[in-house]
Amino acid sequence: MAETQLSQKPAATRPKSMIYIDGFNLYNGSIRGTPHKWLDVQAYFEKLRQHENVVKIHYFTAKMAGDSGVRQQVYLNALETLPKVSVVIGRYKTKTVKCRVNGCTYSGAKKFEVWEEKRTDVNIALQILDDAYQDVTDHMVVVSGDSDLVPALHRVKDRFPHKKLIVYIPARDDARGAAVEMRTAADKDATLPLAMLKVCQLPTRIADGSGGWIVKPKEW
Repeated sequence: MAETQLSQKPAATRPKSMIYIDGFNLYNGSIRGTPHKWLDVQAYFEKLRQHENVVKIHYFTAKMAGDSGVRQQVYLNALETLPKVSVVIGRYKTKTVKCRVNGCTYSGAKKFEVWEEKRTDVNIALQILDDAYQDVTDHMVVVSGDSDLVPALHRVKDRFPHKKLIVYIPARDDARGAAVEMRTAADKDATLPLAMLKVCQLPTRIADGSGGWIVKPKEW
């Protein structure tokens, strides 16, 4: 049966699908540097998986600091107004690393701080496994190219071979060489479509449910 016919069937008769989004992977792979940062992930994945009944979208991220963190919090507040979206927060912290650039003539300590996201891959893996054991979905759609998730995907396929695993790799092109481990761990894989981003944006102003408004950051 064609996907267009499946999408016209009542939601209750379609396969149930859950979406697992690695927020930073999605942002850096597909959204950063574009005018599509105010993404309505519910509208996007309901269109992308229209032949399924998308019952839940788990959005995993970690909170940043500074001006970026302020804009990020506004976006997370907007996402939390969407009925099918659940935001799961990990940690974002600094670590000290040493410069290893060959030929560097700097005479100082050659150490600097970088930001590092923590717990997101663990949170995604735990959610995928828990949903598989709870049998709350038929299809599991993972949006990430992070190979740290491969063991969790393998465990799901070992224990629940009837469940379908679909992986979307956030990337700016359709290079099949990207995230090979994630692709091969899934039943089906694809590079995340970019053309739909611009037609799945949130409204500029969103009621916050308590008499106020969530407003898209001007910089976006």
